[in-house]
Amino acid sequence: MNNEKILKPVEAQLEAYNNRDINKFVICFSEDCICEDAEGNLLMQGRKTMRERYGAMFAASPNLHCKIVHRSVVGNFVFDEERVVGRNGIDGEGHVMAVYTVDADEEIITRVRFYR
Repeated sequence: MNNEKILKPVEAQLEAYNNRDINKFVICFSEDCICEDAEGNLLMQGRKTMRERYGAMFAASPNLHCKIVHRSVVGNFVFDEERVVGRNGIDGEGHVMAVYTVDADEEIITRVRFYR
């Protein structure tokens, strides 16, 4: 498995997230991308829903920033331990483990699971 192809969309979505660029953010995910919580409960599905929810968060959080504390790649999975600050409505720093499933051929994220 080519780690460069696996990491490309994950790094691109992080950059777009930190720049609060919703257009560049959503194109890193497949049209039918699935976002889940730690237990596998569906949080959102598809670019349209991601655009609505993340777009609103980006607009409401001008100081939003995510820093990667640790990253591991195993097969087509990217494990990012993240520290998030500046999210509107949340004081202090958020601690999240995000696990991205990447289609290496398409260089796109097809699933993300958040552990909080």
